[in-house]
Amino acid sequence: MRVLIVGGVAGGASCAARLRRLSEAAEIIVFERGPYASFANCGLPYYVGDVIKEEKHLLVATPELFRDRFNIAVRTNTEVTAIHPETNRIELRDRQSGAETEEAYDALVLSPGAKPIRPPIPGVDLDGVFTVRTIPDSRRMRDWIQQTGARQAVIVGGGYIGLEMTENLVERGLGVTIVELQSQLMPILDPEMVEPLQAVVSRKGARVLLNDRATRFEPADGHRLRVQLGSGTAIETDLVVLAVGVKPEVELAVAAGLKLGSRGGIQVDDRMRTSVANIWAVGDAVEVLSPITGLSGPVPLAGPANRQGRIAADVIMGRDSRFRGVQGTAIVGLFGLALAATGPGEKLLRREGLWDGPLQCEKIYLHPGHHASYYPGASMLSFKLIFSKRDGRILGAQAVGKDGVDKRIDVIAMAIQKEATVFDLEEAELCYAPQFGAAKDPINMAGMIAANVLRGDSVLLHHEDLAATDAFILDVREPGEFRRGHIDGAVNIPLHQLRGRLDELPRDREIWAYCFVGQRSYYAARMLLQLGFRVRNLSGGFRTFSLQELVQSRQGAKT
Repeated sequence: MRVLIVGGVAGGASCAARLRRLSEAAEIIVFERGPYASFANCGLPYYVGDVIKEEKHLLVATPELFRDRFNIAVRTNTEVTAIHPETNRIELRDRQSGAETEEAYDALVLSPGAKPIRPPIPGVDLDGVFTVRTIPDSRRMRDWIQQTGARQAVIVGGGYIGLEMTENLVERGLGVTIVELQSQLMPILDPEMVEPLQAVVSRKGARVLLNDRATRFEPADGHRLRVQLGSGTAIETDLVVLAVGVKPEVELAVAAGLKLGSRGGIQVDDRMRTSVANIWAVGDAVEVLSPITGLSGPVPLAGPANRQGRIAADVIMGRDSRFRGVQGTAIVGLFGLALAATGPGEKLLRREGLWDGPLQCEKIYLHPGHHASYYPGASMLSFKLIFSKRDGRILGAQAVGKDGVDKRIDVIAMAIQKEATVFDLEEAELCYAPQFGAAKDPINMAGMIAANVLRGDSVLLHHEDLAATDAFILDVREPGEFRRGHIDGAVNIPLHQLRGRLDELPRDREIWAYCFVGQRSYYAARMLLQLGFRVRNLSGGFRTFSLQELVQSRQGAKT
């Protein structure tokens, strides 16, 4: 069998290596348009930031390694210019010599990846305007910063790459302005979970301009640029980083007659087969299904790309392997904080009509320590869990904090994959020593809180419920906490005084209780429910309420 692979990096390189492990007889050739067979594009911001000192450390595998270890031929600087499915042939062009050739295949794997979006803005091709997708991209940016003595940067886009570039440029001593079209950074995630990141960006001196867009780039004095914004603001800067997202590279596929999905990526089935016989596709160029929502679209993540490459190799070699889809597990680090997510967020579920519809969603918030509170160094996690009210199935989670974020979201990611419920989280057996966790881990706590809701032991309310209510709002924190900030109209009765002050509570109105993170108010609610009061507990307490107030304030909504 002769297998040709278009594109290396993650998906194509993974597919090639897996093919060889399954067959010593197959002839395997990888064609890479760029100069590198496989490189770590997720490390590029850290190369620009000089955290990764040498370019060679970004190289995952070289053509020589593929040749010597796997007997796989890798042809770099070779562009595939056309696919002819009717004859099982491809056309090639050597980007250095210009020579054109053809190759025949028994199986063809497309792994062309995605390209950075360069919005049609006047001046987008000026010197000093960069994208971050390849090693040469990052090398050019490093050289520009050094040669110009750059002190200021504008980053257009506040997603994963935009934030990673912000951290790295700030650490290099540059003043950074982020311009984001949406009303929050990390628009893919839920706004209240992003608030701590927005706060740390501001504390580090970076300027964040939300609800704004770059409309023009113009030359200024010397090497400098002027960025005109839709709001009328003009910013002078030494460089611009475009980080507004990527789009699938599908030109070859379209020309060959392959079907595209509704979001513009190559359509594949669960065996990574395209609509054309003998052609597979993997990585950032393909559309994949979410096993939770059933929605499809490109998901440009390295982990899924590697798994897709492996699946394609298995199927080519006759194995019945299937790709389960992508639930979107990802993390970003920023100035000592981490924000991670798995599964769909509330924002997406509501937008797609799934929250109150087919999935019947509920959410809880908690703010536990990342390890035992008595052990030095404990820091707070903010954690959001989304689950189905029908059966407790876990649907998604987001967490933000200094430490322990990644391992909690990793646990939830596997729980989602195994279709686990919040009742399973109650029973999860996890590592415990005081410097690593707690006897009742945040994962267990999330399960217990959610299970209490499903069993009827706790009736929740959320920030959005507070807009219009005649409920009696009960703050069970200490007086000092109450004085530092509280919900308008709340009455402060500390938890330890509550049993002796029951006559101050109404029996003809619902009582909405809250504390700082939701634990003391849960104790209060359990007590009062058993004494005949009607009580609901504010999930996540005043901590979550405050984050959501900041979101509303930023969005200009009334609280």
